[in-house]
Amino acid sequence: MPYFDSASAAPLHPVARQALQAALDEGWADPARLYREGRRARLLLDAAREAAAEAVGCRPDELVFTPSGTAAVHSGVAGALAGRRRTGRHLVVSAVEHSSVLHSAAAHGAAGGTVTEVPVDRGGRVAPDAYAAALREGTALACLQSANHEVGTEQPVAEVAAACREAGVPLLVDAAQSLAWGPVAGDWSLLAASAHKWGGPAGVGLLVVRKGVRFAPQGPADERESGRSAGFENIPGIVAAAASLRAVRAEAAGEGARLRELVERIRTRVPELVPDVEVAGDPVRRLPHLVTFSCLYVDGEALLHELDRAGFSVSSGSSCTSSTLTPSHVLRAMGVLSEGNVRVSLPPGTAEADVDRFLEVLPGVVAGIRERFGAPASGPAAGGDRSLVVDALGRRCPVPVIELAKVFGDVPVGGTVTVLSDDEAARLDIPAWCGMRGQEYVGERPAERGTAYTVRRTS
Repeated sequence: MPYFDSASAAPLHPVARQALQAALDEGWADPARLYREGRRARLLLDAAREAAAEAVGCRPDELVFTPSGTAAVHSGVAGALAGRRRTGRHLVVSAVEHSSVLHSAAAHGAAGGTVTEVPVDRGGRVAPDAYAAALREGTALACLQSANHEVGTEQPVAEVAAACREAGVPLLVDAAQSLAWGPVAGDWSLLAASAHKWGGPAGVGLLVVRKGVRFAPQGPADERESGRSAGFENIPGIVAAAASLRAVRAEAAGEGARLRELVERIRTRVPELVPDVEVAGDPVRRLPHLVTFSCLYVDGEALLHELDRAGFSVSSGSSCTSSTLTPSHVLRAMGVLSEGNVRVSLPPGTAEADVDRFLEVLPGVVAGIRERFGAPASGPAAGGDRSLVVDALGRRCPVPVIELAKVFGDVPVGGTVTVLSDDEAARLDIPAWCGMRGQEYVGERPAERGTAYTVRRTS
């Protein structure tokens, strides 16, 4: 069964498996002890730190291991903000950061700090000038991911880092998605990553704090990991994480080029094979293994289940697949279609034949779901002589857009259809439908219940 969700968790690399087994036998003792078993464990830990630091491009004494990538982000944000509290309490993040960064930002705001979210373009990329403009007197920390976890867009880290350096603001980079493919460029100050994203074991993260960066670890003091990550080190996991990072880096150039070709095939062929599809993310400045697309008139959860039944494991940012019934914050920030969203992230070693079979299966799966939901055929009909109001209250994606499309041909050119919806996804998906259909999105206004979205027929 092809596994196409390595952006969530990459399969354990064979080198990681071997290193983990060896370290279980040799690295079980306390590395802080001076007896033979402790010294052996300390040697393994030090060697892993040196290997990881070489891959990151930092000094070994700048890098500590954490229980996860999320813990690294939380510790990094909290420690950097606390270390610079005399400077101010202003935090800058991009609108498409991983939830671990946004949760840290929310906690900072709840504690009395201020947060600025820098918007992104439709490709999911921040403008360096806009990011630089968000920095101000009193800015204690800035955060920017190296590449987006949902759409694969690479961020201009080097340019933003230069702006932060000029402003005297440290930049924390979440490099979880990109570190397997190479070191992060630019003069950044802090960096966080997670081993299970590059084929290491789950439960190991890393945090880098450059020398000279003011940093005050939060929580009770602990003598482990320079006081920046409390608790007994998971030495077998750390050894396996460092070994697998070195291994994937050695394979990155060749495998990255091969996967980029397969992803480009998906980006090109899906819109040709499936009507009414929007491919998200920057088409050029992107990770080599990841592509996201959204299918109009399709329920995201149903699509994932049907692809799973067909033998493909993929992910989604559709609101229909989340417990909150709100679309992915990344897709929302980009302003792209969210319904029927599919994220394909290919692990190293993905076979070309598996990608070809995915492209064979997908059109039938999408067509079947659209038929089940009663989606209309593509394109507007001849048109009648009135404007319409469609009541889609209480109905979730993709139904509001389907109901819009069903009646749109009943209004003349210049006429309008107003959709009443209380589904948050409609705020993204109705304007996206207009863009895909070449129709005019007039806007939204509060209704007695929910929101009224108005569309004008232009052709």
